[in-house]
Amino acid sequence: MLEVGCGEGDLARALAAIGYDVTAIDPMAPEGPIFRRIKLEDLEQDERFDAVVASHSFHHMVNLDQNLDRVATLLGGDGRLILDEFAWERFDEPTADWYEGQRRVLLAALQNRRAPSAEEWLDHHADVHRSETIRAALTARFEELAFERVPHLWRYLSGPATAELEESLIASGAIQALGFRFVGIPGRERALN
Repeated sequence: MLEVGCGEGDLARALAAIGYDVTAIDPMAPEGPIFRRIKLEDLEQDERFDAVVASHSFHHMVNLDQNLDRVATLLGGDGRLILDEFAWERFDEPTADWYEGQRRVLLAALQNRRAPSAEEWLDHHADVHRSETIRAALTARFEELAFERVPHLWRYLSGPATAELEESLIASGAIQALGFRFVGIPGRERALN
């Protein structure tokens, strides 16, 4: 299994601990036998993986199309791409108001001073790929097995702002689901190449 953009390596270590053979890449990857400090495009051409996982990595990639082509090539047989991303452009006013209210409560309680304001969050993400761009690039290369919209903002908050609270507000239509998950296999035309 390949993890693209492993960051500090928490997911890779957890997967390795339960028995998966993991290679985790990131230019800033930690030290260790499962980690490599490289970019996706620097992997050897002949490497193959049963699965590629990526959490919040592809929205940053300048060469999105080339990197997704690379993933399709790296997947062997019926290998899966499992992608966890977000749609910053869905950050509408009601969603921003809820997020900012949660952030202010946490600040008042002297908790989680690291959470960016709604404006800072949006400004930080405004120059990365839109979710429609990512999804179009995915469906051009992969047969979609699953797609779902999921909570995302809870990652920046703590305390009362749990994933479950965010999920219930999304289900009621009060706020937008900013996260999304995609699972796919390389398209048939890629499998034949």
